[in-house]
Amino acid sequence: MSVEKQMQAKSGWSMLVITVVLFALIVALYVLSISDMAACDSAGVPVSPLSIAGLVLAIVLSVVIWIFPVAGFFTLQPGQARVCILFGDYKGTVRSEGFHWANPFYSRSMGGSDSGFRVELDAEGGLKNAKANVGAKAISTKVSVRARTLNGEILKVNDKMGNPIEIANVVVWHVEDTAKALFDVDNYEQFVATQAETALRHVASVYAYDHLEDNSDDTNAITLRSNIEEVSEALKRELTQRLSPAGVTVDDARLTHLAYAPEIAQAMLRRQQAEAVIAARKKIVEGAVSMVDMAVKELADGGTIELDEERKAQMASNLMVVLCGESEAHPVLNTSSIY
Repeated sequence: MSVEKQMQAKSGWSMLVITVVLFALIVALYVLSISDMAACDSAGVPVSPLSIAGLVLAIVLSVVIWIFPVAGFFTLQPGQARVCILFGDYKGTVRSEGFHWANPFYSRSMGGSDSGFRVELDAEGGLKNAKANVGAKAISTKVSVRARTLNGEILKVNDKMGNPIEIANVVVWHVEDTAKALFDVDNYEQFVATQAETALRHVASVYAYDHLEDNSDDTNAITLRSNIEEVSEALKRELTQRLSPAGVTVDDARLTHLAYAPEIAQAMLRRQQAEAVIAARKKIVEGAVSMVDMAVKELADGGTIELDEERKAQMASNLMVVLCGESEAHPVLNTSSIY
Protein backbone atom coordinates (compact mmCIF):
# COMPACT_ATOMS: atom_id res chain seq x y z
CA MET A 1 0.00 0.00 0.00
CA SER A 2 1.11 3.55 -0.70
CA VAL A 3 2.15 5.92 2.07
CA GLU A 4 2.05 9.68 1.83
CA LYS A 5 5.41 11.49 1.90
CA GLN A 6 5.60 15.14 2.90
CA MET A 7 7.35 17.41 0.41
CA GLN A 8 8.31 21.09 0.47
CA ALA A 9 8.03 23.03 -2.79
CA LYS A 10 10.14 26.06 -3.65
CA SER A 11 8.72 29.51 -3.19
CA GLY A 12 7.01 30.75 -6.31
CA TRP A 13 7.97 34.36 -5.69
CA SER A 14 11.74 33.80 -6.03
CA MET A 15 11.25 31.83 -9.23
CA LEU A 16 8.94 34.58 -10.49
CA VAL A 17 11.79 37.10 -10.13
CA ILE A 18 14.10 34.78 -12.04
CA THR A 19 11.61 34.35 -14.89
CA VAL A 20 11.03 38.11 -15.12
CA VAL A 21 14.79 38.74 -15.32
CA LEU A 22 15.15 36.00 -17.92
CA PHE A 23 12.33 37.50 -19.96
CA ALA A 24 14.01 40.92 -19.80
CA LEU A 25 17.28 39.40 -21.04
CA ILE A 26 15.49 37.73 -23.95
CA VAL A 27 13.87 41.02 -24.95
CA ALA A 28 17.21 42.84 -24.63
CA LEU A 29 18.90 40.20 -26.77
CA TYR A 30 16.25 40.56 -29.42
CA VAL A 31 16.47 44.39 -29.42
CA LEU A 32 20.28 44.42 -29.55
CA SER A 33 20.36 41.90 -32.37
CA ILE A 34 17.87 43.91 -34.42
CA SER A 35 19.89 47.08 -33.71
CA ASP A 36 23.14 45.44 -34.87
CA MET A 37 21.50 44.26 -38.07
CA ALA A 38 20.07 47.70 -38.70
CA ALA A 39 23.52 49.31 -38.11
CA CYS A 40 25.17 46.87 -40.48
CA ASP A 41 22.57 47.53 -43.12
CA SER A 42 22.95 51.31 -42.79
CA ALA A 43 26.76 50.97 -43.10
CA GLY A 44 26.38 49.03 -46.31
CA VAL A 45 27.53 45.74 -44.79
CA PRO A 46 25.30 42.96 -46.04
CA VAL A 47 23.69 40.69 -43.39
CA SER A 48 24.14 37.05 -44.20
CA PRO A 49 21.15 34.66 -44.08
CA LEU A 50 23.04 32.53 -41.59
CA SER A 51 23.14 35.43 -39.17
CA ILE A 52 19.42 35.94 -39.49
CA ALA A 53 18.79 32.21 -39.05
CA GLY A 54 21.06 32.13 -36.02
CA LEU A 55 19.23 35.06 -34.48
CA VAL A 56 15.85 33.43 -35.00
CA LEU A 57 17.12 30.14 -33.54
CA ALA A 58 18.58 31.92 -30.52
CA ILE A 59 15.32 33.75 -29.87
CA VAL A 60 13.29 30.54 -30.18
CA LEU A 61 15.58 28.65 -27.81
CA SER A 62 15.49 31.52 -25.34
CA VAL A 63 11.70 31.56 -25.35
CA VAL A 64 11.57 27.78 -24.87
CA ILE A 65 14.00 28.02 -21.96
CA TRP A 66 11.86 30.82 -20.49
CA ILE A 67 8.63 28.83 -20.82
CA PHE A 68 10.18 25.88 -18.95
CA PRO A 69 10.25 27.50 -15.47
CA VAL A 70 6.97 29.32 -16.09
CA ALA A 71 5.18 25.98 -16.37
CA GLY A 72 6.23 25.04 -12.84
CA PHE A 73 4.15 27.63 -10.99
CA PHE A 74 1.11 26.49 -9.01
CA THR A 75 -0.96 27.70 -6.07
CA LEU A 76 -2.57 25.83 -3.19
CA GLN A 77 -5.46 27.17 -1.19
CA PRO A 78 -6.08 26.20 2.45
CA GLY A 79 -7.42 22.66 2.52
CA GLN A 80 -5.69 21.59 -0.70
CA ALA A 81 -2.70 19.35 -1.43
CA ARG A 82 -0.80 18.46 -4.58
CA VAL A 83 0.62 15.03 -5.29
CA CYS A 84 3.88 15.30 -7.24
CA ILE A 85 4.41 12.54 -9.80
CA LEU A 86 7.47 12.58 -12.08
CA PHE A 87 7.12 10.21 -15.04
CA GLY A 88 5.09 7.75 -12.97
CA ASP A 89 7.29 7.99 -9.87
CA TYR A 90 5.65 9.39 -6.72
CA LYS A 91 7.91 12.05 -5.20
CA GLY A 92 5.76 13.45 -2.40
CA THR A 93 2.79 15.60 -1.43
CA VAL A 94 2.82 19.37 -0.94
CA ARG A 95 0.31 20.46 1.71
CA SER A 96 1.41 24.04 2.52
CA GLU A 97 -0.84 26.68 0.97
CA GLY A 98 0.48 29.58 -1.06
CA PHE A 99 2.36 30.30 -4.29
CA HIS A 100 4.85 27.54 -5.16
CA TRP A 101 7.17 26.35 -7.88
CA ALA A 102 8.06 22.75 -8.64
CA ASN A 103 9.48 20.72 -11.45
CA PRO A 104 7.44 21.53 -14.56
CA PHE A 105 7.50 17.87 -15.54
CA TYR A 106 5.39 16.89 -12.51
CA SER A 107 2.10 15.52 -13.74
CA ARG A 108 -0.93 17.72 -13.27
CA SER A 109 -3.37 14.85 -13.79
CA MET A 110 -3.28 11.09 -13.86
CA GLY A 111 -5.30 8.66 -15.86
CA GLY A 112 -8.32 7.06 -14.24
CA SER A 113 -11.09 4.81 -15.38
CA ASP A 114 -14.79 4.54 -14.72
CA SER A 115 -14.92 1.11 -16.29
CA GLY A 116 -16.64 -1.56 -14.28
CA PHE A 117 -20.09 -2.77 -13.29
CA ARG A 118 -22.66 -1.07 -11.12
CA VAL A 119 -24.84 -3.62 -9.39
CA GLU A 120 -28.27 -2.75 -7.99
CA LEU A 121 -29.99 -5.04 -5.51
CA ASP A 122 -33.67 -5.31 -4.71
CA ALA A 123 -35.26 -5.32 -1.24
CA GLU A 124 -34.66 -9.07 -0.80
CA GLY A 125 -30.99 -8.74 -1.68
CA GLY A 126 -31.35 -10.23 -5.14
CA LEU A 127 -29.83 -8.90 -8.33
CA LYS A 128 -32.05 -6.17 -9.79
CA ASN A 129 -29.88 -4.56 -12.43
CA ALA A 130 -26.26 -4.47 -13.57
CA LYS A 131 -24.82 -1.72 -15.73
CA ALA A 132 -21.43 -1.51 -17.37
CA ASN A 133 -19.72 1.86 -16.98
CA VAL A 134 -17.03 2.45 -19.55
CA GLY A 135 -15.11 5.68 -19.99
CA ALA A 136 -11.82 7.22 -19.05
CA LYS A 137 -11.62 10.09 -16.62
CA ALA A 138 -8.54 12.11 -15.74
CA ILE A 139 -7.98 12.59 -12.02
CA SER A 140 -6.29 15.80 -10.93
CA THR A 141 -3.18 15.52 -8.78
CA LYS A 142 -4.45 18.51 -6.78
CA VAL A 143 -6.55 16.90 -4.02
CA SER A 144 -8.93 18.60 -1.62
CA VAL A 145 -8.36 17.54 1.98
CA ARG A 146 -11.34 19.49 3.29
CA ALA A 147 -14.29 17.77 4.94
CA ARG A 148 -16.90 16.66 2.42
CA THR A 149 -20.50 15.55 2.78
CA LEU A 150 -22.01 12.59 0.97
CA ASN A 151 -25.82 12.53 0.97
CA GLY A 152 -26.80 8.96 0.23
CA GLU A 153 -29.86 8.01 -1.75
CA ILE A 154 -32.84 6.32 -0.13
CA LEU A 155 -32.24 2.58 -0.26
CA LYS A 156 -34.75 -0.23 0.07
CA VAL A 157 -33.25 -2.99 2.21
CA ASN A 158 -34.29 -5.73 4.61
CA ASP A 159 -33.77 -5.37 8.34
CA LYS A 160 -32.75 -8.14 10.73
CA MET A 161 -36.23 -9.69 10.69
CA GLY A 162 -36.51 -9.55 6.91
CA ASN A 163 -38.97 -6.66 6.77
CA PRO A 164 -38.41 -4.24 3.86
CA ILE A 165 -37.50 -0.75 5.01
CA GLU A 166 -36.32 2.50 3.43
CA ILE A 167 -33.11 3.97 4.78
CA ALA A 168 -30.62 6.71 3.86
CA ASN A 169 -27.49 8.16 5.42
CA VAL A 170 -25.18 11.16 5.32
CA VAL A 171 -21.41 10.71 5.61
CA VAL A 172 -18.87 13.43 6.47
CA TRP A 173 -15.39 12.43 5.28
CA HIS A 174 -12.03 13.83 4.22
CA VAL A 175 -8.88 12.58 2.53
CA GLU A 176 -6.23 11.79 5.13
CA ASP A 177 -3.60 10.07 2.96
CA THR A 178 -3.38 11.52 -0.55
CA ALA A 179 -1.09 8.75 -1.81
CA LYS A 180 -3.57 6.02 -0.91
CA ALA A 181 -6.46 8.03 -2.35
CA LEU A 182 -4.81 8.39 -5.76
CA PHE A 183 -2.76 5.21 -6.09
CA ASP A 184 -4.51 2.45 -4.11
CA VAL A 185 -8.01 2.91 -5.55
CA ASP A 186 -9.10 3.81 -9.07
CA ASN A 187 -11.42 6.70 -8.18
CA TYR A 188 -11.55 7.54 -4.50
CA GLU A 189 -14.75 9.65 -4.72
CA GLN A 190 -16.65 6.86 -6.44
CA PHE A 191 -15.10 4.38 -4.00
CA VAL A 192 -16.44 6.37 -1.03
CA ALA A 193 -19.95 6.53 -2.53
CA THR A 194 -20.02 2.79 -3.25
CA GLN A 195 -18.68 1.76 0.15
CA ALA A 196 -21.10 4.11 1.94
CA GLU A 197 -24.01 2.35 0.27
CA THR A 198 -22.57 -1.11 1.01
CA ALA A 199 -21.93 -0.29 4.67
CA LEU A 200 -25.45 1.09 5.10
CA ARG A 201 -26.99 -2.07 3.66
CA HIS A 202 -24.91 -4.22 6.00
CA VAL A 203 -25.74 -2.20 9.13
CA ALA A 204 -29.44 -2.15 8.25
CA SER A 205 -29.46 -5.95 7.97
CA VAL A 206 -27.83 -6.39 11.39
CA TYR A 207 -30.49 -4.58 13.45
CA ALA A 208 -34.27 -4.78 13.57
CA TYR A 209 -36.31 -1.71 12.71
CA ASP A 210 -37.99 -1.69 16.12
CA HIS A 211 -38.61 -3.92 19.15
CA LEU A 212 -41.90 -4.94 17.55
CA GLU A 213 -40.00 -6.99 15.02
CA ASP A 214 -37.60 -8.55 17.48
CA ASN A 215 -39.08 -11.84 18.66
CA SER A 216 -36.51 -12.28 21.41
CA ASP A 217 -37.23 -11.47 25.02
CA ASP A 218 -34.37 -8.94 25.21
CA THR A 219 -36.14 -5.59 25.14
CA ASN A 220 -32.77 -3.81 25.46
CA ALA A 221 -31.64 -4.95 22.01
CA ILE A 222 -30.39 -2.19 19.70
CA THR A 223 -32.88 -1.19 17.00
CA LEU A 224 -32.67 1.22 14.10
CA ARG A 225 -35.48 3.45 15.35
CA SER A 226 -34.78 3.54 19.07
CA ASN A 227 -30.98 3.58 19.18
CA ILE A 228 -29.90 6.22 16.68
CA GLU A 229 -26.58 6.99 18.40
CA GLU A 230 -25.54 3.33 18.64
CA VAL A 231 -26.50 2.64 15.03
CA SER A 232 -24.65 5.74 13.82
CA GLU A 233 -21.55 4.67 15.72
CA ALA A 234 -21.75 1.20 14.21
CA LEU A 235 -22.13 2.73 10.74
CA LYS A 236 -19.10 4.96 11.33
CA ARG A 237 -16.96 1.97 12.41
CA GLU A 238 -18.08 0.02 9.36
CA LEU A 239 -17.21 2.89 7.03
CA THR A 240 -13.86 3.53 8.71
CA GLN A 241 -12.87 -0.08 8.15
CA ARG A 242 -14.01 -0.09 4.52
CA LEU A 243 -12.50 3.30 3.56
CA SER A 244 -9.13 2.99 5.27
CA PRO A 245 -7.49 1.40 2.17
CA ALA A 246 -8.35 4.59 0.24
CA GLY A 247 -6.75 6.92 2.80
CA VAL A 248 -10.15 8.35 3.73
CA THR A 249 -11.18 9.21 7.30
CA VAL A 250 -14.84 9.25 8.33
CA ASP A 251 -15.67 12.20 10.58
CA ASP A 252 -19.34 11.39 11.11
CA ALA A 253 -22.09 9.14 9.77
CA ARG A 254 -25.80 9.53 10.48
CA LEU A 255 -29.13 8.17 9.32
CA THR A 256 -31.20 10.80 7.51
CA HIS A 257 -34.22 8.69 6.54
CA LEU A 258 -35.81 5.64 8.14
CA ALA A 259 -39.24 4.28 7.36
CA TYR A 260 -41.08 1.10 6.51
CA ALA A 261 -41.40 0.23 2.86
CA PRO A 262 -44.76 1.35 1.37
CA GLU A 263 -46.05 -2.22 1.01
CA ILE A 264 -45.93 -2.87 4.78
CA ALA A 265 -46.16 0.66 6.14
CA GLN A 266 -49.94 0.57 6.82
CA ALA A 267 -49.79 -2.84 8.48
CA MET A 268 -46.91 -1.81 10.74
CA LEU A 269 -48.68 1.44 11.60
CA ARG A 270 -51.76 -0.46 12.76
CA ARG A 271 -49.52 -2.76 14.77
CA GLN A 272 -47.84 0.17 16.47
CA GLN A 273 -51.22 1.71 17.22
CA ALA A 274 -52.41 -1.57 18.74
CA GLU A 275 -49.30 -1.73 20.92
CA ALA A 276 -49.90 1.82 22.06
CA VAL A 277 -53.54 1.07 22.92
CA ILE A 278 -52.55 -2.02 24.88
CA ALA A 279 -49.92 -0.09 26.81
CA ALA A 280 -52.43 2.65 27.63
CA ARG A 281 -55.06 0.10 28.76
CA LYS A 282 -52.52 -1.60 30.96
CA LYS A 283 -51.70 1.69 32.65
CA ILE A 284 -55.39 2.49 33.17
CA VAL A 285 -56.11 -0.93 34.68
CA GLU A 286 -53.14 -0.68 37.04
CA GLY A 287 -54.36 2.71 38.26
CA ALA A 288 -57.96 1.52 38.57
CA VAL A 289 -56.99 -1.53 40.64
CA SER A 290 -55.04 0.60 43.09
CA MET A 291 -57.94 3.07 43.38
CA VAL A 292 -60.52 0.30 43.99
CA ASP A 293 -58.30 -1.32 46.60
CA MET A 294 -57.88 2.01 48.37
CA ALA A 295 -61.64 2.75 48.28
CA VAL A 296 -62.60 -0.64 49.71
CA LYS A 297 -60.01 -0.38 52.47
CA GLU A 298 -61.05 3.15 53.41
CA LEU A 299 -64.73 2.17 53.67
CA ALA A 300 -63.93 -0.94 55.70
CA ASP A 301 -61.55 0.85 58.06
CA GLY A 302 -63.94 3.73 58.71
CA GLY A 303 -66.61 1.41 60.07
CA THR A 304 -69.44 3.44 58.65
CA ILE A 305 -70.41 0.79 56.16
CA GLU A 306 -70.28 -2.94 56.80
CA LEU A 307 -69.26 -4.70 53.61
CA ASP A 308 -69.27 -8.44 53.25
CA GLU A 309 -67.37 -10.23 50.50
CA GLU A 310 -70.25 -10.07 48.02
CA ARG A 311 -70.71 -6.32 48.48
CA LYS A 312 -66.98 -5.77 48.15
CA ALA A 313 -67.00 -7.69 44.88
CA GLN A 314 -69.99 -5.69 43.64
CA MET A 315 -68.35 -2.37 44.54
CA ALA A 316 -65.07 -3.39 42.92
CA SER A 317 -66.90 -4.38 39.75
CA ASN A 318 -68.81 -1.09 39.58
CA LEU A 319 -65.69 1.00 40.21
CA MET A 320 -63.71 -0.90 37.54
CA VAL A 321 -66.45 -0.23 35.01
CA VAL A 322 -66.50 3.49 35.86
CA LEU A 323 -62.71 3.90 35.86
CA CYS A 324 -61.87 1.75 32.83
CA GLY A 325 -64.79 2.54 30.57
CA GLU A 326 -64.17 4.79 27.54
CA SER A 327 -67.65 6.37 27.66
CA GLU A 328 -69.36 8.11 30.53
CA ALA A 329 -70.94 5.68 33.00
CA HIS A 330 -74.73 5.76 33.63
CA PRO A 331 -75.35 4.21 37.07
CA VAL A 332 -78.53 2.28 37.92
CA LEU A 333 -79.95 3.14 41.35
CA ASN A 334 -81.09 0.25 43.48
CA THR A 335 -83.75 1.29 46.02
CA SER A 336 -84.02 -2.08 47.69
CA SER A 337 -81.63 -4.47 49.30
CA ILE A 338 -79.37 -6.49 47.06
CA TYR A 339 -80.37 -9.62 49.02
